[in-house]
Amino acid sequence: MDTHCPTSSLPPCPPCLARSGQAGFSILEVLIALVILSFGLLGAVGMQVTALQASKEARNQATATSFARELAERMRGNHSVAIKTTAAENPYLLDVTLAPNATIATPAVNCFTGSCAVAKDAATWDAAEWQGRVRDALPSPRVKVCFDQTPFDAAGKPRWDCTDTGDIAVLKMSWTRKNTAGTLEFSSNAVPTVVVPLTAGSSE
Repeated sequence: MDTHCPTSSLPPCPPCLARSGQAGFSILEVLIALVILSFGLLGAVGMQVTALQASKEARNQATATSFARELAERMRGNHSVAIKTTAAENPYLLDVTLAPNATIATPAVNCFTGSCAVAKDAATWDAAEWQGRVRDALPSPRVKVCFDQTPFDAAGKPRWDCTDTGDIAVLKMSWTRKNTAGTLEFSSNAVPTVVVPLTAGSSE
């Protein structure tokens, strides 16, 4: 007698049991995953925007400092004019806001095509040519060159006001930019961003 159970006597596998090992994602799980991914992408985009803004501001700072060094060299090269304390006698003394389309007065003597034998004519040309390049390189910059013994207030904060005394000429510069809160700060009402001493000395 055969004691083995015939294969045909085994019950068939129910369809539900055959599919019980399969699993999938519900629509809710997919939506949650998308929301989490979106937050991550928004954070990454925000960091990228902040990094670009910081890079641009650092580039503007470097550009302004470079212009300050250049003006200092020009003033040292024309020391007899640069030491004078009034704008009428010293064209290097400035207080201007250079909008993108601002017109800069053309000097009477062109030092590129003619001879600037008079020191004041050379200074006038230097100042005009320098302002034109500053205007084109920075967003609506404000430039002030003055003699100032206290360019910073008691709290150490730079200020636009000058004492107009002493023998040190100072360059103060700012431009339209975004602060850390993302708010525009215009050069006309912001404190100076760059303060650089340009010349020291006297006529003696």
